[in-house]
Amino acid sequence: MKTAHEIRPGNVIMLDGNPWVVLKTETTRSGRNAAIVKLKLKNVLLDSTTETSFKGEDKLDSIILERLDCTYSYFADPMYVFMDAEYNQYDVEAENLGDAAAYIVDGMEDICQVTFYEEKAISVELPIVVTREVTYTEPSARGDTSGKVMKPATIAGGSTLSVADFVKTGDFIEIDTRTNEFKKRV
Repeated sequence: MKTAHEIRPGNVIMLDGNPWVVLKTETTRSGRNAAIVKLKLKNVLLDSTTETSFKGEDKLDSIILERLDCTYSYFADPMYVFMDAEYNQYDVEAENLGDAAAYIVDGMEDICQVTFYEEKAISVELPIVVTREVTYTEPSARGDTSGKVMKPATIAGGSTLSVADFVKTGDFIEIDTRTNEFKKRV
């Protein structure tokens, strides 16, 4: 059993007797009230989606599923194809990837964990930190040294995030895939 706070995208929970893949989580905290965790879920068996809310302390049944280390091979619309060390291929629907799809690029060598339910690939968990190239960002603003200055940048794969002011187009940066935040320039 996990609390609602501990649930992350890619986890699979049992709700009303059905397995659900967590696509997105959002925690809202307010003054004196308990935290509320909103989850966007996809039913593994019926391909339906729903959104629901829980108190942060609510206990949820987390399902322990088979996981395999795989690498990304190619995209065959609407499926992402991953391959394990024995060259077996597994198709994962683009919708099941959630935010992770923004970090999947051709030629990536990162080892991902593919999750299976009843021998069907249902989700992919990326490494915590990935390195991607900045494909576009505005030049630095001169003279602004007042603190931690951030600016928007587009990375390989098309995703946009805030990076430090000193990052330039063509630089490689590390990104935390759990929070979608810039960590450092490589």
